[in-house]
Amino acid sequence: MGNPSSSSKWPIYGAIAANVAIAISKFFAASMTGSSAMISEGIHSLVDTGNGFLLLLGIKKSQKPPTEAHPFGQGKAVYFYTLIVAVLIFAIGGGMSFYEGIAHLREPQPLRDPFWNYIVLSLAMVFEGSALYVAIRHFPKRKPGVSMWQAIKRSKDPTSFAVILEDTAALLGLVIALAGVFFGHLFNNPYLDGSASLAIGVLLSLTAVFLASESKGLLLSESASVSTLTSINQLIEEEKDIFKSSLPLTMHLGPQDILLVLDVQFKEGLTAVQVAHTIANLEKRIKEKHPEIDRIYVEARSLL
Repeated sequence: MGNPSSSSKWPIYGAIAANVAIAISKFFAASMTGSSAMISEGIHSLVDTGNGFLLLLGIKKSQKPPTEAHPFGQGKAVYFYTLIVAVLIFAIGGGMSFYEGIAHLREPQPLRDPFWNYIVLSLAMVFEGSALYVAIRHFPKRKPGVSMWQAIKRSKDPTSFAVILEDTAALLGLVIALAGVFFGHLFNNPYLDGSASLAIGVLLSLTAVFLASESKGLLLSESASVSTLTSINQLIEEEKDIFKSSLPLTMHLGPQDILLVLDVQFKEGLTAVQVAHTIANLEKRIKEKHPEIDRIYVEARSLL
């Protein structure tokens, strides 16, 4: 059975370590300068830290062996916990950023010396950039001509692309926070700092909506990719004893665990032994080409 490998945990470990250090430094800078954007960024890093632990929990649960209560295992746990991560990003990360931004727009506070903000934001960019590099490096190799965005959209493993999205959003959030602090101090306009908090809230909300959308599709029994289905059809057509077959039915039970159901019709005059041999050969060829297909069920509705 295929589940998220231990290698997919390294980007999460890196993200957790970076976010803990960054969150502490951001709150320190916020306390020294009174920056609304820095408070929002500190909350963002805390949420990302908790999200990393949730993703690790999802991976751990997805690797549990099948039981009577869960005969197909718990591979979909990673999808469920990614959905929880999306909810937390939206509710806590985005919600608190909106709250801080609105509060500072209603009662703007003059910014104090932004020196510590610049130091913390610069260090945070280095840490977040390093974590993003690790996440991209461990992301499954893309086919030639496929962009990173397309690869993320096609990926069935949210533990790999969730970290990339979070780190990317974190870097963009840092840029927004830096702009808010810099221009707010340059023009002596505290409203710009509050506006930066609102922009960070929008960024986090968009990230959460995308993660929730991807997780929902996978939780609702999303099928294998079009290329995988095409390949399966080709393997079926190459079997000389199969007359025809219906469209393969597939369902992701986990990032690397696919259930396949085939409805085939065999040629006339085959013995039971020949049918069994054909089925065994087809299953072997499918699993050799697509090791992520762990379970194959073949149904012969009618033998001519």
